[in-house]
Amino acid sequence: MSNELFRMMELVQKGYYCSQILLNLGLDNCGRNNPDLIRTMAGLAHGAGFGEGTCGALTGGTCLLAFYAAKGLDQEEEHLDFMTMRQRLAEWFYDTVGEQYGGIDCTTILDDDPDPRLRCGQIVAGVYGEVKRLLEEHGFDLTEGRDA
Repeated sequence: MSNELFRMMELVQKGYYCSQILLNLGLDNCGRNNPDLIRTMAGLAHGAGFGEGTCGALTGGTCLLAFYAAKGLDQEEEHLDFMTMRQRLAEWFYDTVGEQYGGIDCTTILDDDPDPRLRCGQIVAGVYGEVKRLLEEHGFDLTEGRDA
């Protein structure tokens, strides 16, 4: 089992949601800790809280891309490929998760699942892998986020 998968399982056991897990992994990669950000990410979980919104793994994944590539300071510019990476992640999610489960909202994805934690875990792991792939493809070093 990879260290990242073990860390995901550990975070689930500690009560973190999909979107929080993704940003925790990004912070871990950079050797950072940001409880305010992690608390904020909980707002995306469960389809923004009511199940019928977009899956928090997808929205959390786009936030993880933003952690590395978006503008955060007045003097910064977003990475030229940020919007392209977001679009490609969304397309990947629609083509994989959306096609498999008939939609991208939590209610649809989990409709027939007796163990949602397993399905959600697989989706979060897939999103994390795709985010890593996109970032690496565009030249990002995952151990270096933007300046704090």
